[in-house]
Amino acid sequence: AAASETGPPSQWFIRGDYPQPVQVSLCGERMPLENRQVWEMLDREFTILVWDRAQVYMWLKRTGRYFPFIEKSLAEEGLPDDLKYLAVAESALIIDIRSKRSALGIWQFMAATARQNGLRKSRNIDERLSFELSTKAALKYLKRLKSIFGTWTLALAAYNCGDARLKNEIKAQQVSDFYRLRLPKETERFIYRISVIKIILEHPERYGYRLPLDRIYEPIKAERLKVNLPTPLHITKIAKTLGTDYKVLKELNPHILGRYFPAGKYEINVPYGH
Repeated sequence: AAASETGPPSQWFIRGDYPQPVQVSLCGERMPLENRQVWEMLDREFTILVWDRAQVYMWLKRTGRYFPFIEKSLAEEGLPDDLKYLAVAESALIIDIRSKRSALGIWQFMAATARQNGLRKSRNIDERLSFELSTKAALKYLKRLKSIFGTWTLALAAYNCGDARLKNEIKAQQVSDFYRLRLPKETERFIYRISVIKIILEHPERYGYRLPLDRIYEPIKAERLKVNLPTPLHITKIAKTLGTDYKVLKELNPHILGRYFPAGKYEINVPYGH
């Protein structure tokens, strides 16, 4: 019998497939989806992320805990609310996550960049692990990158690959439009990943995500306590004084690396009402 020839179908039908938006903006800057390459880059990240069901549900749960403080901080600094999605792209809102390159914390600071933006790192303390302090430092850094590169898209690209690398690429290619620049693949994908995270988290129900309010994690209630310690003090001793446990203080202050609060003048988190 003669072999039959079959070609690919004119359309692939995927059960439950979700169409991506026809218009996308990030920090008020429009993504040129009329460019087919741009559309396909977005489509790739959209397809990967919209079907990562467990991950997206965890994003949704954690946004209840961490977005209120980030949103408040962005508003106070006059920065675009969309920048909160950068934290999701960087760390999935996991406070103590560490990358293979040793970037650390919810904003994934490298040690040198952290120090440049006012975060302390020593044998006893690493403020990249402080949600509040690292958030303030990240917004400071993003403001500086925006002042250097002029657009939020380029600022976010620089956050990923470094401002020196981005400056060199702009100079070499003589192009300052992110969508026309050839950059490291990780950086190119980074902008689309942030955009897709925004798309999904702004309207999760459009993509099949429904989460009861009681399943969303609440912000951790804590108060800031000013301390001025002439010598290091064991965390357990302060915990007992406050009527709480070592575990509680360690989890409220993950940037304290050992068993002691180091000497010095600074603020720590303590349980609300103590």
